[in-house]
Amino acid sequence: QVQLVESGGGLVQAGDSLRLSCAASGRTLSDYSMGWFRQTPGKEREFVTHISRRGRDTYYVDSVKGRFTISRDNAKNTVYLQMNSLKPEDTAVYYCAASSRVLLGTKITEYNYWGQGTQVTVSS
Repeated sequence: QVQLVESGGGLVQAGDSLRLSCAASGRTLSDYSMGWFRQTPGKEREFVTHISRRGRDTYYVDSVKGRFTISRDNAKNTVYLQMNSLKPEDTAVYYCAASSRVLLGTKITEYNYWGQGTQVTVSS
């Protein structure tokens, strides 16, 4: 069992940056590949990015490529999402998730553990 807690969300203006953090407890984070998803009211939770257990492999959805960067510090049991050049359409609740799968996944069902989410609001 692993517990995940996101932080770092907030209200920013378009073009600003935010860094989200996801702190894990209960198990060693390096046992899991990690992902970030986001959700807006009335829509399904969507995949944003993920990172392999050692941090060597990452993948991003097209809409955030070149603006968002996922990273991890296994010694600190923490995963980060650096978000630059934020747009109003990035407004959502952002969730981190842990997967015990070896292969990186983009589907909700491929992740075993979820945080409670942190709100990111980008004003125009």
